[in-house]
Amino acid sequence: MHAAFEGDRVVGGAAALALQMTVPGGSLPCTGVTAVGVDPTHRRRGILTRMMRAQLDAAHERGDPIAALWPSEASIYGRFGFGLASFAVELQVPRDHSAFALPVERIPARIISAEEALDAFPRVYDRVAARTPGMYARSREWWKSRILPDPRERRRSAGPARRVLLERDGEPVAYAIYRHQQAFEYGVSTGSLLVVEAFAADPAAEAALWRYLCDIDWVATITASLLPLDHPLLLLVTDMPRLRFTLSNALWVRLVDVGAALSGRGYRDGGEIVFDVVDTFAPWNEGRWRLADGRAERTDAEPDVLLPAAELGAAYLGGVTFGQLGRAGRVDEMKPGALGRADSVFRGDRAPWCPETF
Repeated sequence: MHAAFEGDRVVGGAAALALQMTVPGGSLPCTGVTAVGVDPTHRRRGILTRMMRAQLDAAHERGDPIAALWPSEASIYGRFGFGLASFAVELQVPRDHSAFALPVERIPARIISAEEALDAFPRVYDRVAARTPGMYARSREWWKSRILPDPRERRRSAGPARRVLLERDGEPVAYAIYRHQQAFEYGVSTGSLLVVEAFAADPAAEAALWRYLCDIDWVATITASLLPLDHPLLLLVTDMPRLRFTLSNALWVRLVDVGAALSGRGYRDGGEIVFDVVDTFAPWNEGRWRLADGRAERTDAEPDVLLPAAELGAAYLGGVTFGQLGRAGRVDEMKPGALGRADSVFRGDRAPWCPETF
């Protein structure tokens, strides 16, 4: 935690979590930026910039190749080199229109206690996190203090948390945490099922889990937020136009060390790209980087792509393409076809997903 003082009074703060975040092809240490704020009496004095300076320097000294955050005000962090790297979807599924297009494997489900969940849920979560860019490892302490407790202030006027586990041959393959938000009109339920989180180890288990959630009685709507753009529920249901779909920004990523970050993720093929990176806030990243055969090194070669550090962060997890950034005027293609070649190299097999804010 960094704090800004005026005399003995704290007037600003910025915290960093030590995360291990999944990136395409592996995982890397990540500074999780959180709890950033300045007293309203001390705005416009450069305090935020100085705290971000201290935080980024500390991350660099620790050797964290990347940093990430969930912005409360997205317009703030681009100037510090963070780029929008993933999106989040909120889905509202009318229960009357939740039929699936294909038959679903029925997997036995049971409601379990928080104590049972502490042992069972991580066995599913860890399998999903290992293959999904943007997710991060949860320690046992994280589960005990943040995920499984159910204080009233988290319930948002809904009921207590339910924890369901699906097991195939005694092995946990899916779980969900959800709440009931009951309401009635003219004797008919208009309530909602609020899905806090839902994970499955394989596609069949995922379909079974969502079938379970959509089949719960006394519910008019199933609501889930912080889902990835490519969530299978969009294609599982027969009547997809009946789903209410809301898109928002999610994880923002910053490359603290361009060389280490680019060398620390996997790529679709071994194509060569030369990036000319503009990074005034982290000048050690400035200049040209040659990415070839999965390694990034300094080079004097002519660049293929000219871009700010924030846009390289946006493309890093594979959720935003260089082509999209180019069409938005946020990167410059210095050689014909360079953006397409960069996308071919960076392309992943799934959308990045950070299912929990921090």
